[in-house]
Amino acid sequence: MEEFKQLRESGKHIFLFSADWCPDCRVIEPVLPEIEEKYNEYTFIYVDRDDFLDLCISMDIFGIPSFVAFQNGEELGRFVSKNRKTKEEIEQFIEGL
Repeated sequence: MEEFKQLRESGKHIFLFSADWCPDCRVIEPVLPEIEEKYNEYTFIYVDRDDFLDLCISMDIFGIPSFVAFQNGEELGRFVSKNRKTKEEIEQFIEGL
């Protein structure tokens, strides 16, 4: 939690809330390196939903995979839903920040 707070407060980060058992999360896994390279102004940080359930609850993240972007403590946007996400949808979200 402390590390999340520190990261959230400085720099540009996109937090990916996910879990090892999540089939929708596994579907996007192969395209994530390409997305991270394309949008390298952000640092992408994996957050395991099961390890940080209290954080997910406090941020109203009930579906995974979900993305939340911050810049210097300010939330820029979120792509949060229980639905499967495509590479194109993830890129549209980031471009709209």
